[in-house]
Amino acid sequence: MQLAIRIKTEDGEIEAVTENISANGILFSGESLPAVDSRIEFTIDMPASVMGSASDVSIHCTGRVVRHQVKGDLKQAAAIIDEYFLKA
Repeated sequence: MQLAIRIKTEDGEIEAVTENISANGILFSGESLPAVDSRIEFTIDMPASVMGSASDVSIHCTGRVVRHQVKGDLKQAAAIIDEYFLKA
């Protein structure tokens, strides 16, 4: 599922697009990527249709980048989600 996200890092904010999301981690792509081992923070707005709820659900996450990869023209980063909570 591809969703636009803004990732906060110690060096500023990065615009990215999700490529894959699970309870444990996220794969995202962007023009620039946070460094491996850096701490990140982001909020994902999950569509109601995916969550099986009456309205969209915002999930706030903190984690850390564990690797980079290139897939075709896409620069991608994978991050482990250390904590998350639902936002009202």
